[in-house]
Amino acid sequence: MTTADIYQQLRPLMFAIAYRMLGSVSEAEDIVQEAFLRYHRAQSGPDGKADGAARIDSPKAYLSAVTTRLCIDYLRSARARREAYVGEWLPEPLLTGDVQRGGSPLFADHVAADPGRLAEQADSLSMAFLLLLERLSPVERAVFLLRDVFGYDYDEIARVVGKSEDNCRQLALRARRHVGERKPRFEASRGKREELAARFFAAVGQGDMDGLVTMLAEDAVVYGDSGGTRPSWPRPITGRDQVGRLLVGLADQMRQVGVAIRPAEVNGQPGALFLDPAGRLINVFALDIAEGQVQTIRSVINPDKLRHLGPLADLEGLRRQLHSGDPAADPPG
Repeated sequence: MTTADIYQQLRPLMFAIAYRMLGSVSEAEDIVQEAFLRYHRAQSGPDGKADGAARIDSPKAYLSAVTTRLCIDYLRSARARREAYVGEWLPEPLLTGDVQRGGSPLFADHVAADPGRLAEQADSLSMAFLLLLERLSPVERAVFLLRDVFGYDYDEIARVVGKSEDNCRQLALRARRHVGERKPRFEASRGKREELAARFFAAVGQGDMDGLVTMLAEDAVVYGDSGGTRPSWPRPITGRDQVGRLLVGLADQMRQVGVAIRPAEVNGQPGALFLDPAGRLINVFALDIAEGQVQTIRSVINPDKLRHLGPLADLEGLRRQLHSGDPAADPPG
């Protein structure tokens, strides 16, 4: 197989690993690109001479190791940046419309025919799950993902992270315990999730406080990631009534500036894109739904985390349009 063939075959898997490791689309793409460049250089040999090339028996093993190690190095260097991040840090949202059917490149091939495994991998893309992985060390995260999400054997994982098989088993056990203690709960029925999300976003668009209250959990919480740009929700907003009032106020702003809500599947869970009148993206909502109620709402409005999704709205222009005489007014999100 040529390098181009291998790229087409293995790039989706490498991106799936890198995105779950980093929670960043842009950084995952950069790392996958670097991994394939290293593979190409190793195959070509010094100065492009094939007779000096390294023998790579398994491109998948080689690329998995390089991708994972680059992610571990990135996470170690990114820790200080994460701690200095202004406001809430959320993963970059990813649109995953066909994840439950196994058609998404974010899934390992071996789960495509197993509905149970597909559901597990969809949940492993959720923002709640990715945030839970932030509690693990970079190596723990790598071992856990390679074993529990992608099904690598311990001997393969040991070669990837440079530790013994026994050590990797211990790392996986510890990570599994940490994840199990706080593992997010989701509505088991995909159909029920989608139906509730449709009613929820319809109520948001209409500013229907009574309808929203019936769908929100008593301890519902909203998180907003703006990266310090306006508008922002720098702290979580908690409680059914407070969240309901926030969303009703949001609906009023939306009507004033002509914002549209387009339902979408975000990180394997129900969500929506908020669009300006020209169809440009303002922000992305992702919902956690369990026990027939909306438990958590996550909103990403930081432009740096949305550029991969298409043209972005002019937030400052929307703010001026919302209240031209009030410079402190904020657009939705």
